[in-house]
Amino acid sequence: MENKWKEMLNQLKEKGKLPGKTQLLIILLVGILLVVIVIPVPDKKTTDDAESTGNAGERPVLQSNSSEEYEQYLERRVSKTLEHVQGVGKTEVMITLKSSGQDIVEKDQQNSSQTTNEEDSSGGTRSVKDNTSGKTSIYEQSSDGSQSPYVSKKLTPEIEGVIVIAQGGDNAVVVENITEAIQALFGVEAHKIKIMKRTDT
Repeated sequence: MENKWKEMLNQLKEKGKLPGKTQLLIILLVGILLVVIVIPVPDKKTTDDAESTGNAGERPVLQSNSSEEYEQYLERRVSKTLEHVQGVGKTEVMITLKSSGQDIVEKDQQNSSQTTNEEDSSGGTRSVKDNTSGKTSIYEQSSDGSQSPYVSKKLTPEIEGVIVIAQGGDNAVVVENITEAIQALFGVEAHKIKIMKRTDT
């Protein structure tokens, strides 16, 4: 291939017809275009999978079944949010859970009814109706062929109580604002929320 190019250039030199700047620019652009066409484009599905994996890595707590990790996740978020409220200052937050989260598994309801007519020795008849019902779990198959119950809903753990230690914890207005914020977020009763003043030692 290189030899052909050299031969063409030599022929042009001999004839005195070397390409001008415009022609060289066109040749350069065509070469760049060919390179761009040849470069493989990553598969969209692979990119999407990578992005979803990256997002999952940012929020591992939400996918985890560990109650302790879920507590820590909530504590960090509440603390970070409260520190932006005027008068609150630096905070430490402690959250305790009343229960662990629960996965609601989708079930298939099956009902059946059967009527049997029986005749006794005296010639009388009676009907016996038998109703049965049952539920069976619905399973989903993953890409590797394994099966797991299909989860239709995830219930987050219920919060038992919240303690907030804040620099502005001795200010009645700040205490009221923090209490109302936690009640709005988690639906926790006021007597299960304790706000205290933080002392930096």
